Amino acid sequence: MSGPVPGPVVADNRHPRGAPGPAGDPDEWEWAATPAADLRENTELVIPSRSDGIVRSATKLVGGPLGRHGVVGRARLTPLRVILALALVGLALGWSTKAGCLQQHSGSDGLSLDWDHHRQYIAMCYTDTVPLYSAERLDRGAFPYKLSWTESKAGGGEQQRFMEYPVITGLYMYGAMRVAKAWTWMHDNWGVPAALEVVLFFTVVAFGLALFWLVTVWATAILGGRRIWSTWLVALSPLVFVHIFTNFDAIATACLAVALLFWSRRNLWAAGVFIGLGTAAKLYPALALLVLLVLCLRTGKVREFAVTAVCAVATWLVVNVPILALYPRGWWEFFRLNSDRNPDVTSLYRVVTEVSGYDWGAGGGSTPTLVNAISLALFVLVCLFVAFLGLRAPTRPRVAQLLFLLVAGFLLVNKVWSPQYSLWLVPLAVLAIPHARILLTWMTVDALTWIPLMGIFLPADARWLPPGWFFTFLVVRAVLVLGLCALVVFEIYRPEYDLVRNPEPGVRIADPIGGVLNDSQGETVRLRAGSWQRADTARASG
Repeated sequence: MSGPVPGPVVADNRHPRGAPGPAGDPDEWEWAATPAADLRENTELVIPSRSDGIVRSATKLVGGPLGRHGVVGRARLTPLRVILALALVGLALGWSTKAGCLQQHSGSDGLSLDWDHHRQYIAMCYTDTVPLYSAERLDRGAFPYKLSWTESKAGGGEQQRFMEYPVITGLYMYGAMRVAKAWTWMHDNWGVPAALEVVLFFTVVAFGLALFWLVTVWATAILGGRRIWSTWLVALSPLVFVHIFTNFDAIATACLAVALLFWSRRNLWAAGVFIGLGTAAKLYPALALLVLLVLCLRTGKVREFAVTAVCAVATWLVVNVPILALYPRGWWEFFRLNSDRNPDVTSLYRVVTEVSGYDWGAGGGSTPTLVNAISLALFVLVCLFVAFLGLRAPTRPRVAQLLFLLVAGFLLVNKVWSPQYSLWLVPLAVLAIPHARILLTWMTVDALTWIPLMGIFLPADARWLPPGWFFTFLVVRAVLVLGLCALVVFEIYRPEYDLVRNPEPGVRIADPIGGVLNDSQGETVRLRAGSWQRADTARASG
């Protein structure tokens, strides 16, 4: 008997659709089964194994991309759970890059940290957290901003010093210190295993930072909307492997991500509260207010912006005023230090120094007035450019697009771009630029900058690369970030190429973070002869 078998279901629970028979193309066969009672399916998600080349290649390890008849949204292994699991992998890798600097050894003075022979640079495991424990006098157990000490100034003389971090970050460090000292007390009184306080301090700090980064990943994934899978790069960014435990920046990234999530949910006061908290940890979350102001002016949502701004300022004051009232000089230290410090070795100003030999006045040990003025003027130009885009573009830019441009511009023109600051850009870049290959290229180059940077701090006879390599990496990183900015500007003016707004042919959606901004009907604004003119548009979604 030849040909296809008609009638009943065959043994493997399939029946032929047509003539090809058992040897035919499996795609020409269909499953014969009783439909499930629950037929719901998520038809809005963008499938990464079909739309993302990197993910499509990776799926070969687990059987290939999702098939044509695959049901989406019915598995318990949801996208958010997978992304959070990937984030744990990324955090574990981040811990491994710092573990080499936690080695302890016993000597004549007892247990001590093994940073001999420049171990922290040769092993490339350096983290600010370890030296800050003694540099900020946390080892003394005193309250930050209250205790002061003196240090020698570059130009001669001495300078009174205090805790140099904003209030929330300083209090976080203080809380971690108290936990570390509590462990030491338990060792002395209850016999728990001994450990160096500085290692305990780092461990407590790292545990908290891991939680903050998980919050960042969680909020960013939700903000991804139907492109939630594209946020996998936040969890597995090379910058996370290198810098998540370098400093305390995850506190601010979590606050800003949650603030944007609340804004997208139209919870204006909560968005303001978290912007205020983020600004009290690092100043850069305050840049979100400028972006929201521009977009709210464009859409006529000034009252909504006012609610968010007032809540942000009030929250910042509630956190800062008690410290300002009790320890005004300690509170001011963060602002004084940022004004007095010279261009950081990782800034573009130091590239200018390397090429031209001009030291921006650093040799005299005085306040670098010129570079401060140049940096401020350039940042004002960045703000004006972002405001122009937000108000002039034919279609309203997305919140993530403008915020990425503003934060990236701030880092490019600022006199300090500490390596871990690049973490600020990771969630914003993923939300603004849904192109995994491009983002992964930038993140990888930025992370690799750490290798020649560590060599800079080694003695000349121990360096594995000449300094020129490091400054070349800085230039390449700056060019890549500028390229990302150019791509964002292009997609603002040509929104049909924006995969967030146009996930599928013929489908156009609103800004996932737009919140109340998406309610505007006539929103295209032109600035002519110094007056505001609003032109009605047919695109209600913006």
